[in-house]
Amino acid sequence: MAGPTKQPKAPQPAGAPKQPKPKKSGPAPRGPGAGRLRRGPVLAALGAAVLLAGGGSWILYGSDWLRVEKVTATGTGVLTPDQVLRAAAVPVGAPLATVDTEEIEARLRGRLPRIESADVVRSWPHGIAIAVTERKPVLLIRKDAKFVEVDASGVRFDTVAKAPAGVPVLELNAANAPSLRRFDEERLLHEAVGIAGAVPAAVARETLRIRVTSYDSVELELSRDRTVVWGSAEQGPAKARALTALLKAAPRAAHFDVSAPTAPSVAGS
Repeated sequence: MAGPTKQPKAPQPAGAPKQPKPKKSGPAPRGPGAGRLRRGPVLAALGAAVLLAGGGSWILYGSDWLRVEKVTATGTGVLTPDQVLRAAAVPVGAPLATVDTEEIEARLRGRLPRIESADVVRSWPHGIAIAVTERKPVLLIRKDAKFVEVDASGVRFDTVAKAPAGVPVLELNAANAPSLRRFDEERLLHEAVGIAGAVPAAVARETLRIRVTSYDSVELELSRDRTVVWGSAEQGPAKARALTALLKAAPRAAHFDVSAPTAPSVAGS
């Protein structure tokens, strides 16, 4: 079957005007004030942002709302909170945002050597909180009638009139040791610190003195007239285990030797 045929267009009458073609839609024409109308909200938003920023800066730095009113100190043991606060010298009344916390931490460590670390934080809206960690003595060095405290890093951090309980006194008698040229007194001090840290906690509480005559000749003096030949600082954990076993096996012995931890010995039981 033949498809549908196109109908011919009706002829235009002679002299009839042509119909204009429809124009494509486009953006509305912009008048001379259109740009100003659009810039107005943008400028207003920028102005508001500037005002907010300025107001925020004034609140932080210029107003009385966010200023230091209270300073607290925690973590003290031997030191008192008042000592920490005096050494910290936090500027009370200053804008909280201007307080240099790192500078205060450094000042505390410099003025109070007993402080191992300090953490200074802002406690909004009016506080500064200081948390300190004090050094713990593991050895004492006798100095005249007083004692110099030494921590686990070998740092001499304070001198006290009374020996703290449970901290052994170091007796360093290595002047005639053949190895002194290689292992000077400072090195031997660090060796003794390592030994003090390796001694089992239960034994450490009963250790009165640590005698060092050379790098590999260290002896512990315990309560109840007991002695322990420790040897050098090497193999500390193995020596600690051997000593613990000997003390359990021979609690009344007077002399223990763990310088060779694989072959420990005991005498005077």
